[in-house]
Amino acid sequence: MSMDVVLIAGPTASGKSETALVLAERLNGTLINADSMQVYREARILTARPDNTALARAPHLLFGHVGVNDAYSVASYQADAIAALEKVRASGRIPIFVGGTGLYFAALTQGLADVPPVPESVRKSVRSRRIEVGAEKFFDELRRRHPLSVAGLQISDTQRVLRAAEVLEATGRPLLEWQSNRGVAPLCGLRLACFVLSPPRPELHTRLEQRFDQMVTAGALHEAGQLKELAPVRSASKILGLRELWAVLDDQMTLAAAILAAKTKTRQYAKRQLTWFRHRMADWHGIDEMETLTVIASMLQHC
Repeated sequence: MSMDVVLIAGPTASGKSETALVLAERLNGTLINADSMQVYREARILTARPDNTALARAPHLLFGHVGVNDAYSVASYQADAIAALEKVRASGRIPIFVGGTGLYFAALTQGLADVPPVPESVRKSVRSRRIEVGAEKFFDELRRRHPLSVAGLQISDTQRVLRAAEVLEATGRPLLEWQSNRGVAPLCGLRLACFVLSPPRPELHTRLEQRFDQMVTAGALHEAGQLKELAPVRSASKILGLRELWAVLDDQMTLAAAILAAKTKTRQYAKRQLTWFRHRMADWHGIDEMETLTVIASMLQHC
């Protein structure tokens, strides 16, 4: 093994978790989560978090360590990932970061801007204003105040728009200005093996549809019911399939219709992930194979 750290990215249902697990068994590795939804403790089924069988095969870190009502940012993840990285390297094992969240991988390999913390009073004021005037007017107000604050954003990007507004209100500078000055990347100076799994689109769609069916069979509807009090502004509310299953529980949608809608949304999300990887991680080694052992063989050639 000539590499210090392995990073495995891929869209949802691409098989990256099993691939990372087999690789960990081969390399004496520890898996470190790089998926923004798999951090949540109360959503094991809906986020396809590793089950007890997987946990027994290799050590796992940063999976299910955050409550769904806790505030958890990319900066929070970076701090947790640094601690996990140090722990794994000190143990003599190989850190294997695996997930589908491009921003998490960027925080590891490119660093984060040192944006000042936003006071809770500002955060509450900004969120109250959005509720008061509505999403569209709130977005227009932010754009008129500083066009750079909404560059690349859509009205529907609730969390990102709120973040942009909070930073502008708290600092007087748009978030993009802060992000132009990044700190030292946590993985700077280490030898990295970076992979992106990009299965053929038809096979990927089949996998994600089968996986959602398995989630429903495993109790996803019950798990969604336990999350009914989750505030819409929390990041965990974006868990795929959650809102559709809530609609079932509220008698607003049949289970069959909810499953179909959730699968459609999941396909759209996978497409966005692949677009991110293609544009932002073009220098990573791409693998379009589907069979796990074939993928592992390809990876080992670059480790």
